[in-house]
Amino acid sequence: MHAIKTEQRKGKYAMRIKTLPVAVLSGLVLLGACDDTFTVPDLNNPGLESLETNPTKSAVVDAVQGLMIGARAAISNQTGFVNHLGTLGRESLTFDNSDPRYFDEMLAGLLNAGNGAFGGSGWAPRYANIRNANIVLNSLDKVVGFTDAELEGIRGFAKTIQALDLLLVTVMRDNNGVVIDTNRPLDAELAPFVGRDQAYTFIVQLLDEARGHLNNAGSSFAFTLSNGFSGFDTPSSFAQFNRALAARVEVYRGNYAAALTALDQSFMDIGGDLDVGVFHSFGTGSGDVTNGLFQGADPQIVAHPTVRTDAPTKGDGSLDDRVARKTELLATPKSDPRGVTSNVRFTHYPTLSSPVPIIRNEELILLAAEARWFTGDQTGAMDALNDVRTRSGGLDPLAMPANDTEFIDALLNERRWSLLFEGGHRWIDMRRFNRLNELPRDRPSDLVPSAFPIPRNECIARNLNVPCGLGGG
Repeated sequence: MHAIKTEQRKGKYAMRIKTLPVAVLSGLVLLGACDDTFTVPDLNNPGLESLETNPTKSAVVDAVQGLMIGARAAISNQTGFVNHLGTLGRESLTFDNSDPRYFDEMLAGLLNAGNGAFGGSGWAPRYANIRNANIVLNSLDKVVGFTDAELEGIRGFAKTIQALDLLLVTVMRDNNGVVIDTNRPLDAELAPFVGRDQAYTFIVQLLDEARGHLNNAGSSFAFTLSNGFSGFDTPSSFAQFNRALAARVEVYRGNYAAALTALDQSFMDIGGDLDVGVFHSFGTGSGDVTNGLFQGADPQIVAHPTVRTDAPTKGDGSLDDRVARKTELLATPKSDPRGVTSNVRFTHYPTLSSPVPIIRNEELILLAAEARWFTGDQTGAMDALNDVRTRSGGLDPLAMPANDTEFIDALLNERRWSLLFEGGHRWIDMRRFNRLNELPRDRPSDLVPSAFPIPRNECIARNLNVPCGLGGG
């Protein structure tokens, strides 16, 4: 997989000085470079201000392509989305002798909302990209040179990326609160926090709006997508990605009938290639962003030991194929004076350019299993669940569960191995089924929080005490 090549890598915040770095009202352009997939010029020349006041066709195209760069920000780095949620979900451990926060904050479950703390992560990059998408969308009423279909394609793409970014914020903050009213002038009053359910409703509405635009976008986009979108780089195929995201959100909020409708309109293919999907792409070219989940001979990020000890085995005693593919034993186990150890490493990000899944067919089939079960189609649910279990795990199919609890046990087990260390799925799943207390504790005092806190600066900007928010974390 390849990322997006840029001529220059710069970022720019447009912020209100008196309120500190309020991410919801900031404009950050996040750029990278790789080989020659495509080129994005420096978006700060002439700058976001010109895009807002006097946009040109080329500047809009560059900004749209920049949204793909922003979407992958803080995803695969050591302090990024996958590893932070992986730590809370007891998928990963980080042995970094220079930074005790991996154990004293993350593993202990004492998330700190301060600027230099891990608990405040995953907010600013997401809202920066949402803000950039708003700037793009607002520019479309002023720019000339696009056809109506091309404008619809930009709207559909930008709103889908906004929904993806907001979904990541929401699964991190849950009922502590997020901001959904982001398209405000920089000097306007700050938008309020809303809870998880309201955020999910808004995300679905945004995805539905985006799909409507994509349906009117013709046969091609006016911009080029990275190789991570290979196979989903036309308005109609990108709309299938949009529906896949909608299905995930509908399952998260228990709206299972709507999830099945979205899955039917997505790229889900029971019996098909499990790895078909959309990915964040990375590269090693000058100025590009590499995949920090790749770990060399002496990894700092390793797998939690229970990934192997809990793994299912086949009839011959060998490990579930998913665990065998994605992990291996370390030659020298990792240990820490605080009593944490692991002898397992991840292997499914084998290079600095390895892609990170946004959503794959394997997840969609598992979403279908869950949605079918809770809409009364138990046979169809087990057909989907066993499709993944047998083809991806190499395991024998499961018999029909006797009740909902047994099905949830089976579902969580298959999701654990199929989606291992891809996007925080284990922590999210255990929370939505009220099972966080079942996750292992490496030390008696360790906790598993249910949500990240609102960042400190967001509280201060609203003259609120720290911590602030709606509660629930």
